[in-house]
Amino acid sequence: MRFSSLHTHSVFCDGTDHIETLCRTAWEKGLSAVGFSSHAPIGRKTGFKSDWHLPDGRLEAYLDEVRSARRRWEGKIPVYLGLEVDYMAGLMGPADRDYRDMGLDYLIGSVHYLIPPKGAPFTVDGSRGETLAGIREGFDGDGGAYMNAYWDAVLGMTAEGGFDILGHADIVKKNSRGDLFSESGETWLRRGGETARAAARAGVVVEVNTGGLNRKSMGETCPSGALLRLFREAGVPAVVTSDAHRAEDLDGNYQAARRVLLDSGYTETVFLEGKKDGPGTAVWKAERL
Repeated sequence: MRFSSLHTHSVFCDGTDHIETLCRTAWEKGLSAVGFSSHAPIGRKTGFKSDWHLPDGRLEAYLDEVRSARRRWEGKIPVYLGLEVDYMAGLMGPADRDYRDMGLDYLIGSVHYLIPPKGAPFTVDGSRGETLAGIREGFDGDGGAYMNAYWDAVLGMTAEGGFDILGHADIVKKNSRGDLFSESGETWLRRGGETARAAARAGVVVEVNTGGLNRKSMGETCPSGALLRLFREAGVPAVVTSDAHRAEDLDGNYQAARRVLLDSGYTETVFLEGKKDGPGTAVWKAERL
């Protein structure tokens, strides 16, 4: 089967390597395509400060550099232009009109930030200390409320649409050690099932993200095998991604992802072949596992 890397971060956001280095490494590793998905700027839209998103002032340079790489690598490896867009209800999301006009090949829709009932917004992908503080201040220490707020945000993003790939669907588990909420409990599986069915209705692809394994911040893929079974039952196609922040991780733990997919009942993944008309209209081809 063919593997690609569509969830890739470079020095334009929080990655360590340049676009050219990532293209060369993807080609040397034998990947069939590489796609770039810098964290879309959030400053102008939300007023939040971030050192891991693409700065607003660097957006055009990023778009130009990926387009230039596409021309340089034509005939060797397809190079796709994308963004990973955060969803924050009422502030920004993949359905925003401005993404339609950038000439993008695809969008990854992700939830990193939660806006709690009280207290400051915080990211679910930070340190455990930051997560615990956010739950304490924003959700009165209720880990279950925190978990449900995350799934509510994912469902809100999916309902609004405008993206092609559902990013690391269960990343909210990153800082839970079984003490914040149960990842095998009825509520977790019910919310995961709701998300899988919503993804099917929206016609999006779920990524099997190996980034947590590559960075040793998680011991399994995102989503887990248990949730992938729900996505498979709902008929949602899957694509393997590395969420690479370093060139060496472009194909990191892909065989582990393949095993999880097979164990979850998948018999094939999908491979990006282009787009019909901008983000939300990616064209996929099935690949047997």
